[in-house]
Amino acid sequence: MTREPSQLDKIADSWVDKMAELSPSYATYIGRKGSDDKIDDPSPEAIEHHLAESKKAYEQVKAAAVADKVDEVTKDAMLSNFELGFELHDSGLWKRDLDVLASPAQGIRDIFDLSPTNSVEAWENLAKRMRAVEGAVDGYIRTLKLGIQAGDTPARRQVEFNIKLADGISSAEGFFNRFAAGAKAGDQELPASLKADLVKAGHEATAAYGKLNDFFKHELLPNANEVDAIGRERYALNSRKFLGAKVDLDETYEWGIEELARVTAEQKAVANQIKPGATVHEAIEILNNDASRKLHSKDELQKWMQKLSDEAIRKLHGVHFDIAEPLQKLECMIAPTNSGVIYYTGPTDDFSRPGRMWWSVPDGVNEFDTWRETTTVYHEGVPGHHLQIAQQVYNRAELNSWRRLASWSSGHGEGWALYAERLMADLGFLDDPGDRLGMLDGQRMRAARVVLDLGVHLGKPKLEGSGVWDFEYALEFLGKNVNMSKEFVNFEVHRYFGWPGQAPSYKIGQRIWEQIRDEYKAKKGADWDIKEFHKTALNLGALGLDNLRKALLG
Repeated sequence: MTREPSQLDKIADSWVDKMAELSPSYATYIGRKGSDDKIDDPSPEAIEHHLAESKKAYEQVKAAAVADKVDEVTKDAMLSNFELGFELHDSGLWKRDLDVLASPAQGIRDIFDLSPTNSVEAWENLAKRMRAVEGAVDGYIRTLKLGIQAGDTPARRQVEFNIKLADGISSAEGFFNRFAAGAKAGDQELPASLKADLVKAGHEATAAYGKLNDFFKHELLPNANEVDAIGRERYALNSRKFLGAKVDLDETYEWGIEELARVTAEQKAVANQIKPGATVHEAIEILNNDASRKLHSKDELQKWMQKLSDEAIRKLHGVHFDIAEPLQKLECMIAPTNSGVIYYTGPTDDFSRPGRMWWSVPDGVNEFDTWRETTTVYHEGVPGHHLQIAQQVYNRAELNSWRRLASWSSGHGEGWALYAERLMADLGFLDDPGDRLGMLDGQRMRAARVVLDLGVHLGKPKLEGSGVWDFEYALEFLGKNVNMSKEFVNFEVHRYFGWPGQAPSYKIGQRIWEQIRDEYKAKKGADWDIKEFHKTALNLGALGLDNLRKALLG
């Protein structure tokens, strides 16, 4: 039964329309037509305009009557979201918005991965979108210049890392030139004039990234911040942003140390199952040398991911979860980039583009270990991000557009995905000791970065030796706690240093999810049913974790 939309629902729906208008990238992400030829504007003027529109919507939500329990949750979540956004704007962090993964330096390029490419019209839009890159770059430069004027700039190592990124994009063999040269719309041949226009537009976008790179090298780098740590006050804001919850940062740091020790001990026990007396390192060597656990090409990787994902959906549906038909399609993709990141993108509002799991395979990597990545497929797919996000999009009967398409917090999303990994272990999907060690390998990394991230940005003393956390100590610490290449460790530490509060939201989010589940179980008593808990929680949408706790527990 579909719920009758309330006054607040209509306000929320209108705000999603405004969000799509303000952010063409967001419009593309949710499948709204009419903006695929445009790109986000990260200029100071656009940021101030977004703030003004947010304040208008905030006042409308604040004044709106509440019709039912659904409205109560919507109002609580929207007001919390707006208020935190205002605090973040006042902090001035937007003037130094540069990191190695999720700033406009990447976002201007990344939206092309999700842009439609299946028709002549789609490629005509993409030619215009590539031409819009220059304007976006110019606006972004003006924003970062405000940070220079205020003496509030990104850390030097973040600028240096992005110079390397921009070097690649702005080269003759960079993304936009390759993207334009490879243009095709399925079996449909593009007109020669459009092909030529795309190549020209690709050159213009490439040149725009060259302009951005020149700015990084010659203006931003000489003024870059020599201090990596963002400090307690700003860190607390970022922590709330990513968790949708306020936590005791010092208690969480101590918990992170304890959780890291607990997961490490569990790893050692599983290593002993692989070979009696083996260390974790020795067990990993055994698994890495097991030919039955090897994939030898990107094509093999893609097919393996798809098969495992399809099997998970088939085995979970109707038993542990009720998975609606549109959600039963998840596409596993090899990304056109090579950063090494694995990520999920949600379906469009009408599911014409399904949810997708992407693997950005680094150049030269053609061999993969399934023991490491079985848990990753569950994290990104089902019951992880795909079930969570696609169910939110699907739940039209109860939720307005903001709850379905816009409400999101990393703590809810990434916390659920880690919760889902543990759940799959509990359900027997990771009984193979190798696959279980892979899950624990990821859990250990997530626990380690709680300690690292808080340690760095709060200026905590090193766990060993004298002084406080610094980059070299962070590299050494993470290297001891993950079984990854030096290149991966280097990227990850750069990520934590430049995106404070985001990485810990995974493990802290998992902790809060488990706390909420246990409190919900106690509240239900004899009526407790974990399948019902998961359905009820996911049907609420991706609320901030404080909002989720309030909605479920009162």
